[in-house]
Parts: sequence; structure tokens; C-alpha cells
Amino acid sequence: MRFRNAFHITMDNFSSTFKMLLYRLVVAAVTFSLVYVILRLALDPVMQSAEWVTLREMPGEFFRALVSGDSAVLQTFQENFHTSLMDFLSLLASNGGAIAGAAVGVCLIYLLSRFLNGLCLFAIAGTMYDRMSVFSRTSFSASYFKNLGRAALYEVIYVPIVFLYDAVTILICWFFFFYVPSFLPSWGFLPVVLSLCLTITLIVCLQSLKMTLASAWIPSVVSGEKSVTQGLRGALGAKKGFWRRFATFLAAIYIIIVANVGFGLFTIGSALFVTVPLSFLFLLGLQFVHYFEDNEKKYFISVHDIAGSAEATKCADDLITAEDSLEELNRKINEPSVRQDDDGKDA
Repeated sequence: MRFRNAFHITMDNFSSTFKMLLYRLVVAAVTFSLVYVILRLALDPVMQSAEWVTLREMPGEFFRALVSGDSAVLQTFQENFHTSLMDFLSLLASNGGAIAGAAVGVCLIYLLSRFLNGLCLFAIAGTMYDRMSVFSRTSFSASYFKNLGRAALYEVIYVPIVFLYDAVTILICWFFFFYVPSFLPSWGFLPVVLSLCLTITLIVCLQSLKMTLASAWIPSVVSGEKSVTQGLRGALGAKKGFWRRFATFLAAIYIIIVANVGFGLFTIGSALFVTVPLSFLFLLGLQFVHYFEDNEKKYFISVHDIAGSAEATKCADDLITAEDSLEELNRKINEPSVRQDDDGKDA
């Protein structure tokens, strides 16, 4: 039910996909230009080295061998990769000052891009909340500037936390991919395939956990019910429906991976311009559906389809009439429910 509602809400806000795409392309162009200048100036000797060329080509060789079933390459891949990596790290050590400066610069630009993209996502969250709560269309620009202060504070807190979380995720996955095979039987290239499977599973599970813990943060702030810091505490302390949210995000991430890979392969990557921002939009819709459902709030799926509580899910014909304006409909679905006792009197 929640999955279906999130899908319908995503389609209802489909126009936001292209706004997010345009915004992200502009941010990507600016950040890529800055990163290119930094790397060009500081790392040109490293990028032209034979050690880097060899290391750069190894992932492609690995996947080609995996697809073709070349067991000879797969069996020696980890050893060869480790050797190439050590050679490259030795080269980096001899250019330590330039590397450190470039690394700091790239990290700062990356965090800046996450911050700017987060402002966009927060603005779209504002338009989605207005659509779900009062079924109104709020422009992207109006939502962007209306929520700019709260969005900036949210991103200042969220971006560093997620950066550290993702860094820990990468370290854990590094261990799984390169060290777990040593504990498995040496059956050709099977240990490599198993370690790759475990690594992908771990990444998906950790990302699902991150989304589950933070799922109520943006909705609670956008709704105006809590401040940014209060929303964070409330999201981390929300125990109701934890495993349901986790399972939903887990399934959503797997579906998104399959959809993006499939559309990307069959359209030579062109469909990713739509499917990637649409994936962000769907995950955002899923967060709002969980928030409304867990807090027993009513919300619009369409003008004649209201969900969120037993009262809200009544047939639309029992709730509205053809003469009702949107304002009257909002008044009806948001007024407190009136309970009656067995004698027909108000409780």
C-alpha cells in the first residue's frame, strides 16, 4: 500500500524530475569545472603516469573477465590489483604535498555539490508536502526560497554526517571484497563472485538503514512541526514501523538499481537523465508516505483519493460532493474525527 501510494505521488509530481535534472546538471557542470582545474594543476604528473593508467584499466578488465568467464584473470585479479595499487600509492607518496592539497580541494567541492543538490531536494520536498497535505501546486522557485534557511541548516548537519557514514561504508565494503575471499574455499573465480555479491548486498543494506533512520527528518521539518535539530532527534528516535520502513527502502533501492541499469543499458545511458532524478523523487515520496502513515495523518494521493487513516480512506463519495471546492475538501479531511457511542450521541 505505501509502495503504491509513493509511486502515485511520484507520478503526480513528475514535472519535478526535470527541474531536479536541470538543477543538478548546472551544479555538476560548475563542480566538474572546479575539480578539473584542481586536478589539472596539481595532479598532472600523477595522472600521466604508467602506474595510474594500469590501475585505471583494471576495473574494466575485471568486469570483462566476469562477463566472459575468464577464470585465469579472475583468479589473479586481487593479487594484480593489490600490486598495482601499492605501486600507485608509492607514486602518491613521492608527490605528497600536491596530493594532499588536491584531495582537500576535491573533498570541499564534493561537499559543496552535496549541499547545493540538497537545497534542490529540500525545495522539491516542500512542493511535495503542499501537494500531499492541501493538494496545491507550489512552484519550485517559491518553495526553494521559502525553505532556504531551514534547508541550509539541514544540509550543514546532514552532509558531513552522511559523508562520514558513506566513508565508513566504503571501508567496510573494501574489507568484504578484498579479505572475505581469503576465508572462502578456492573454487576458481567463485570466491570473487561471492565477495562481489556480499559487497553489493552490504551497500544496499547500509543505504537502506541510513534512509530508514533519516526518513522522517525532512518531512517533519518541511511540515513546520519541528525545527531541524528537533526533526533529527525525532527521526533517530522513531521506533514505530522501523522494520517496515527498512524493508520498504531495501526493496526500493534494489528496484531502482535494476531499473537504472536496465534503462541505461537499453538506451545507451540516455534514459538515466530521467530515471536518476526520478529515483530521488520516488525515495522522497516514500519518506513522506511513511511520515504521514506512521503519524496517522491524512494526505492526498489524488483529488478523489485520500489516505493516511481509517477516516481518510473512506470512499470519496462519502467524503466530498461535486459542489465541494478544494478549500472545503481540505476542511473536511483535516477536521477532527467525531466518534459516536452506542446511543448515537457524540463521545
